[in-house]
Formats: sequence, C-alpha cells, structure tokens
Amino acid sequence: MERHVADVRAFNRFYTGHIGLLHQGILDSSYSLTEVRVLFELDRAGRMEASELRRLLGLDAGYLSRMLGRFEGEGLVVRERSTADARRQVVELTGEGRTRFAGFDERAAAEVRELLAGLTEEDRGRLVASMATIEEILGRAPKPDRPYVIRPPRPGDLGWVVYRHGALYSQEQGWGMDFEALVAGVVAEYVNDHDPRREAGWIAEVDGERAGCVFCVRRDDETAQLRMLLVEPSARGMGIGTHLVDECMRFARAAGYRRMMLWTRDVLLGARRIYRAAGFELVEKERGRDGKDGKDGKDGKDFVEEIWARDL
Repeated sequence: MERHVADVRAFNRFYTGHIGLLHQGILDSSYSLTEVRVLFELDRAGRMEASELRRLLGLDAGYLSRMLGRFEGEGLVVRERSTADARRQVVELTGEGRTRFAGFDERAAAEVRELLAGLTEEDRGRLVASMATIEEILGRAPKPDRPYVIRPPRPGDLGWVVYRHGALYSQEQGWGMDFEALVAGVVAEYVNDHDPRREAGWIAEVDGERAGCVFCVRRDDETAQLRMLLVEPSARGMGIGTHLVDECMRFARAAGYRRMMLWTRDVLLGARRIYRAAGFELVEKERGRDGKDGKDGKDGKDFVEEIWARDL
C-alpha cells in the first residue's frame, strides 16, 4: 500500500507539472484552474443555481460568491434570483463570458494537440486508454452499454491469454505459476493440434483493448470443451462472458458436437453463474491444490475442481 501511495503521489507531481497546473494562471491568463472550471460548467449548463455549482465543484460558499462577484464586475456573468425560490441565486454567462471561455477552450485544445503531436499513433492510443482506465476506476462504474467486439484471435493474442490468466488469477485468487503453466500448455496444444473445422477461439475487445477470451476445443468426436474463459475486471457486467460462452456453443453445434463440457474451480463464482445460466450442470468435482510443490515461492492454495456439462 505505501509503495502504491508513493507511486500515485509521484505521478500527480509529474502530471500537474507537465500540463502546467502549478502555474498561477491557467492558459496564459490571470485565471486559476478553479475559475476556468467554473466558466466551463456555466458554458456547458447554460444556467445554473449557485448552490448547484458549489456542490458540483466542492467549493466553499464564500469563495464561490467572491469569484462570481469578480466575474460579474468583469461582465462575464449575470446573477439573478430564482423565480421558483427567491432564496436561490441563478448564474449565467454573458455573451462576453462565452467569448472569453471559448478562447480558453481553444487554447486548452491547442495545448493538448501540441502534447500529442510528438507521440506515435500507438502511444497516443495507449495514453488515452490509460486515462480512460484511471477515470473508470476512480470515477465511475463500467457502463453496461459500452460497445464491444468479439473477433477471432490474431498474432499476439495467445501470449496475452496466457499472461492475463497468470496475472489476473494470481491477483484475485492467489494462484501461482502452476496455473499459468497449465494455461500455457492448453494454448500450446491448441496451436499444435488445431483443427479449424472443429476448434476456434474468440477475443473480446472494448475500446480497442483486449477484454476477454474463450476457446472451443475437441474433447472427443462428440464432445467439445469450453476452455480459458476470461473477462477483464474493467469489462465485467457488460454481458461479455455470456456472449463468449454463447459464441462457443454456437460454433460447437455447427461443428457437429453433441455435447459440451468445461473445467473450472469452485471459487470462480462469476463464471459459474454464466455456465449455469447457459444450461451447464455440475457433474463432477474433486479437491486440488495449486502450487503444491512450492516452486513459485508461495504457499499452495486449496480449491475444488469442477466439471460442468450440457447437451447441445
């Protein structure tokens, strides 16, 4: 935790310095960041009650009142009593206020263009995606209606499948290298003995980033096996896991399989809910232990292995 705290503080110092937030005036003006933000909110909303503006930005009432008084003196805003409640004050930008803010807005956009101009297209994509991740984690829950794509694997995807299984389940479940090695073996077997008529894989993408995967492989002539279902935490709740399982079953039916089975562990509650909703039933289970020989330097983790199956 303390290392993470230090890392976040170091990033904040870097970023605020990089985009000029430590300067007394923002965008080569005499206005502070907070003052420009107030103008932004008024420009976006059209008219706002002063109390709503104060709550939105977390400002002290006296500080906001003095700021609006300055803006009014400069001809940037007008203030009047609410017709619904005379105790409330409504604030609106004047024509001069909108013109002044439009200049700030264009200068801000120009500074960002200059910042991005020196980056490659790939680095720009990584930067914007990382910013979206920060906003998503700290600011709001994932949107269920975000668009996503389900596509066949491309070069580089199989390495990602192994990496994310190893990293994600180590973080969430404490599983060690034994599990990652197991996934690597499944991927290698898929590549070496792949029959495209009876085996396939799918990668889910959200905003151009990999967000999930699943594979359908041959168990025997009549039985397909669903393997390596994974959905990134940032993409959970969007229906991606259900879509991947449906795609897997649809392919298996078209390939002529009569039955589908899968292997999972009892602690993967989200996956088990998806399997049960898709018509799978638990048919077998036994106890196991991950990292039992201590090769990864960690204590082993007990789990229950489960086999689920359904007719197609």
